[in-house]
Amino acid sequence: MLIFNKQSLLIAHLMPFWTSKTAIGFVPTMGALHAGHLSLLAKSLENNTITVMSIFVNPTQFNNSEDLAKYPRTLESDLEKIASLDKNIVVFAPSVEDIYAKDITSKTFNYDGLENLMEGKHRPGHFDGVGTIVKRLFEIVKPTRAYFGEKDFQQLQIVKKLVQKNNIPVQIVGCSIHREEHGLALSSRNERLSAIERSEAGLIFKTLQEAKKRFGMKSASEVSKFVENVFKNHATMRLEYFEIADETTLKTCVQKSKNKQYRAFIAVFINNIRLIDTISLN
Repeated sequence: MLIFNKQSLLIAHLMPFWTSKTAIGFVPTMGALHAGHLSLLAKSLENNTITVMSIFVNPTQFNNSEDLAKYPRTLESDLEKIASLDKNIVVFAPSVEDIYAKDITSKTFNYDGLENLMEGKHRPGHFDGVGTIVKRLFEIVKPTRAYFGEKDFQQLQIVKKLVQKNNIPVQIVGCSIHREEHGLALSSRNERLSAIERSEAGLIFKTLQEAKKRFGMKSASEVSKFVENVFKNHATMRLEYFEIADETTLKTCVQKSKNKQYRAFIAVFINNIRLIDTISLN
């Protein structure tokens, strides 16, 4: 398996593949890989000549320095998982210095307001950090297709907007959420949960499923109130936000329309670990 730590070496390797007859698949990650990440790789392997996965914990998208410090870094086991799937996958695992040199700051992006809602509202500047690293990785890899999980659905829409507004020639492919036994959406942050916390966190998806049922009969505000009450007096979990929004604009649903696709978004703290999830409501 080829592993590159410097963008100059990766670019030299990929240059022969930058032709109209070759398709490059790309899966950008921050490591601590799980079955969800591997499913993105599998999809890329099916549809492209060569697949590249990046493993890079991007400092500019963290609002909380403690969260950045505690983010799991498991490169050795990540490489074993990748190799077990396909040893021909190319891995890009650069240092912060290789990506940012001496300027570890975000560029500013305009996503037509998508950046100011939900995650953007609670994590100011987060999507500037996401845009900065994703755009830079696209410039380095020059992929034909890039694969993102739908658990981070707002991020998926942000990346699509980034590509559109910057005329980047890459197809963004959204892939379905993978879940643990109790329904918890797979996430690298799950590694920080105890076995008991992991089991309790299944309540998040269970609540989303119930919200979907209620959305067929009740208003968005009534469903939101139900979700708030579920977590109101919970001993270990705290609801940060719950939103029912238009899938395309991400604007909060005030009154349901038959012509729109709606999605529920949720962020919950279990002790000090922040988890997000989402479900389509249509």
